[in-house]
Amino acid sequence: MNVMFTSNTVCKQTRRCETSLKSSSRSDECCGSSGAGYPVGVMSSLCVPAPKCLQRTFVAPLRHMFGPGPSNVPPRILAAGAEPIIGHMHPEMFEIMSDITSGVQYAFQTKNKVTLAVSGTGHAAMECALFNAVEPGEDVLVAVNGIWGERAADIAERIGAKVNTIRTPAGGCFTNEEIDQALARHRPVLFFLTHGESSTGVLHPLDGIGDICHKHNCLFVVDCVASMGGAALYMDKQGIDILYTGSQKVLNAPPGTAPISFSERACEKAFNRKKKPVSFFLDLSWLANYWGCDGKPVRIYHHTGPVSNFYSLRESLAVLAEQGLENSWRRHQEVAEYFHKGLENMGLTLFVKDKNLRLPTVTTIVAPPGYDWKEITSYIMKHHKLEISGGLGPSVGQVLRVGLMGCNSIKASVDMVLEALRDALQHCHKSKV
Repeated sequence: MNVMFTSNTVCKQTRRCETSLKSSSRSDECCGSSGAGYPVGVMSSLCVPAPKCLQRTFVAPLRHMFGPGPSNVPPRILAAGAEPIIGHMHPEMFEIMSDITSGVQYAFQTKNKVTLAVSGTGHAAMECALFNAVEPGEDVLVAVNGIWGERAADIAERIGAKVNTIRTPAGGCFTNEEIDQALARHRPVLFFLTHGESSTGVLHPLDGIGDICHKHNCLFVVDCVASMGGAALYMDKQGIDILYTGSQKVLNAPPGTAPISFSERACEKAFNRKKKPVSFFLDLSWLANYWGCDGKPVRIYHHTGPVSNFYSLRESLAVLAEQGLENSWRRHQEVAEYFHKGLENMGLTLFVKDKNLRLPTVTTIVAPPGYDWKEITSYIMKHHKLEISGGLGPSVGQVLRVGLMGCNSIKASVDMVLEALRDALQHCHKSKV
């Protein structure tokens, strides 16, 4: 028999529960007492009572999410995520997953067959890339120009790789010659580089690096979590072997899915390992089958994919396709330049000196001298319901970070941020020292 729960039914049930809770004795909190919802005289075996905090209705506050992520989710994408749940192995779900693959191929500018979305955040995609492409004892080279290079080095070390790094001060980048020399010196199986380093606000150039890596028989892995959709990126043309991003930045989808793509060269390495990857959940051979991109006629259950998140991701990729990738790149650059000019007119200093290296999606501002950056961000949140953040990793205490991504990348958002900063600088305490 089908049962329909109407609002009146729910209200009646709620009232009954509330009445039952109120009538419960103090002994409810002890083992063997009569618990909430139990008839009088019936003993409960529960030692932990139902938490009172869950009896309150939760309403998420409305905020302008102008930090480095997550960004605001527009109504169209929120509505997609609220569609009815279907099975993760249903034919309709496979069609949605196929649409996602096509959308990611467009966003990444790749024809790679093994293109999918990891069920997790950008960190999961980073681990998926490294877990599948690197075996214990192999050498890897990580370019550290911010926190994400540090994280990649940490993950590679945890799986037993021999990790070598090249480093540049926060706000800087590497020349192709420096990368070529490091690859010749260390001879790694994989080179990792962050395209959009959100901790420092740097957009690292990619042209020519893929060719250098392949000359040294090395896979080229790129983190584009903070840059994809906001800056020019061509996976195939630039010779990138593994590329991944996150759903919660320019795509404006909820956090929880991470698009990733593997070149044929990367697949050959991943599918011909001596040992299985350390993670079953992130094993590419299983993921490729689940996503229907391994050429096999039957998909085997691997894990329960986040169905609602897949709905949202598909819709966000549809929005990007409708807007046009090049239009998105252009808009983010124009809005970033408008923002930078406004900051400089206020007397504030941009952390990345070279205009060509500034990440259009996440702007880093030198923390105003004499001010406590925490007081500034707290003031803006309290009085403007607007999130901006401080530094992360090597930029902690040095910068304020503002992310204007996807639907937030408009001049009206810039004007809001500039007004909030003016207000904060007028009212926050400034040291005279």
